[in-house]
Amino acid sequence: MSENSNNIIVLKDEKGNDAEFEFLGIVEYEKENYVVLLPVEESDEAGVVVILKIEENDDKESYISIEDEDTLLAVFNIFKDKFKDEFNFVD
Repeated sequence: MSENSNNIIVLKDEKGNDAEFEFLGIVEYEKENYVVLLPVEESDEAGVVVILKIEENDDKESYISIEDEDTLLAVFNIFKDKFKDEFNFVD
């Protein structure tokens, strides 16, 4: 992971390609931390966030995709509540 001053994080996908995301925040859910990111590149799904679980190993952070829909929804709801004054959420 690399980061610059504009809250942009560059992650590598499973094919080794770089993908840029805007860092939106960190949410704690069931004693785990999750990062909420917004893809920088325009796509058909504008405004859709990416939520990844943060795992720390030997002072390094890894971001793990989440398959469980209930966990994703719970984390997103916490994020919406925590950042309701900073973002305009559309249901």
